[in-house]
Amino acid sequence: MIKIAVYGKGGIGKSTTTSNLSAALAEAGYKVMQIGCDPKSDSTKCLMGGKKIPTVLDVIKEKGPGMVELSDIVFEGFKGVYCVEAGGPTPGIGCAGRGIITAFDKLEELGAYEIFAPDIVLYDVLGDVVCGGFAMPIREGYADSVIVVTSGEMMALYAASNIVSAVHNFGKRGYAKLAGLIQNSRNIEDEDEIVKKAAKEMGEEVIAVIPRDKAVQQAEDKGMTVIEALPESDMAVCYRNLADKVLEVSDYELLYERKCI
Repeated sequence: MIKIAVYGKGGIGKSTTTSNLSAALAEAGYKVMQIGCDPKSDSTKCLMGGKKIPTVLDVIKEKGPGMVELSDIVFEGFKGVYCVEAGGPTPGIGCAGRGIITAFDKLEELGAYEIFAPDIVLYDVLGDVVCGGFAMPIREGYADSVIVVTSGEMMALYAASNIVSAVHNFGKRGYAKLAGLIQNSRNIEDEDEIVKKAAKEMGEEVIAVIPRDKAVQQAEDKGMTVIEALPESDMAVCYRNLADKVLEVSDYELLYERKCI
């Protein structure tokens, strides 16, 4: 099982990238689980036909900790992608990072990983702050590798730099390692060079450049990923190439052998 945490500044297109990555991997025949770790709880929306699913925190609150079943919190989306949303507290009350910790504990308690046996787990994590809760996928052994989504904008690169620094620190203790950066382009001047230079300063590489394309918005208006809504488009090809690259930078030999069998 490959476990990848995808981080990035809020609004950078991290959930869009992650969802299309999940869709492309599922389309290729892999069993995928995507876990949204953002209080907005909309990570899996485009895998679920535009509908938001109940969050782990909300279900626990409604049914009680001991009454929750996997069918209450894990839902099948496009091409069988298992979708989970951790959820968060009421705005202004409580710690959003605690929602991630509670959700992960519940999934483990219910044996989600053993029962669904995904080949690939993608954690879609808000990256504006790398506090204890949001860092949990990195430091508690949930993720093997980390991918950071950024653009050439100053605040996106600032957030990316903070995340990379945190991952490097955790990596020294044997936790998740950084697999690279994904550039989700915003069409700013000299963006490719800006991101490439910033990545070099971070000691990392840009593993993929996602162009800005209206196909993404067209698909999301339908409540779908590009892979589902516009499978023949250039952007669908781009996301399929991204899936190949992510597998390439991950330890995917076992998955490749399994798929060939």
